[in-house]
Amino acid sequence: MWLRVGCELTFDIEVPTPFILMLRPRSGAQQWVERDEYKISPNVPIFEYADDYGNLSQRLVAPPGRFSIHTTADVKIDDYVTVNPGAPFIEIQHLPNTLLSYLLPSRYCESDRFNDMANNITANQLPGYDQVAAIENWLRNTISFIPGSSDFPISAIEVNNKQMGVCRDLAHLGIALCRSLSIPARMVVGYLYNLNPMDMHAWFEAYVGGSWYTFDATQTDPKGGYVAIGYGHDAADVAVFNQFGPAVHPINQIVSVERIEG
Repeated sequence: MWLRVGCELTFDIEVPTPFILMLRPRSGAQQWVERDEYKISPNVPIFEYADDYGNLSQRLVAPPGRFSIHTTADVKIDDYVTVNPGAPFIEIQHLPNTLLSYLLPSRYCESDRFNDMANNITANQLPGYDQVAAIENWLRNTISFIPGSSDFPISAIEVNNKQMGVCRDLAHLGIALCRSLSIPARMVVGYLYNLNPMDMHAWFEAYVGGSWYTFDATQTDPKGGYVAIGYGHDAADVAVFNQFGPAVHPINQIVSVERIEG
């Protein structure tokens, strides 16, 4: 399917404020970006670079006053996410070097604290994809997905204690559980078609059977419609914007995803 995705952010800036943005999707194995548009107002110098994860990031200094960012992109993606029950666990010694860091605890995913819990959730499952599917199903049935219930990232331990959270929070717990079983897992942030309420979305991917697979406990079926803009160990790596200096928050944020003819 073809999707047109977009995000508009507006700020009131009091002093010159450095920003790092992550709002531009890149083409890859699961998506093709045919066209994209990136506008800022007022116009200031902007510098783009690829971060350590390959995410396209933009640096700029916003001047005092009203400051707005508008992005849109036309992206071709699969109609359904790929599922692969039975895909095997990859032994650590056979993993690519670039994936080893996705086995380790990170700021919001304390995987070293979840081994017993993960083993209980995945008991009697084949090592690999089936374990991750069991984790996804456990999250869906155990942790309440409540949009708007968390304004800032919380860790996997906090999510498990609260038994509720936003999409980002459920992803953190899923990642921690996977890593505790020595399955590489990463956070993804982007857009999701037909998400209700519409907003930026977060899910996680796990590496089994030689490929990354999408898992999202906030949805009831493996539908398509995912457009990724950022990958990382957890939410600390994939914020759509980071600003430095006196705190500023969007006075307006509009996210849109619509299906178009290719």
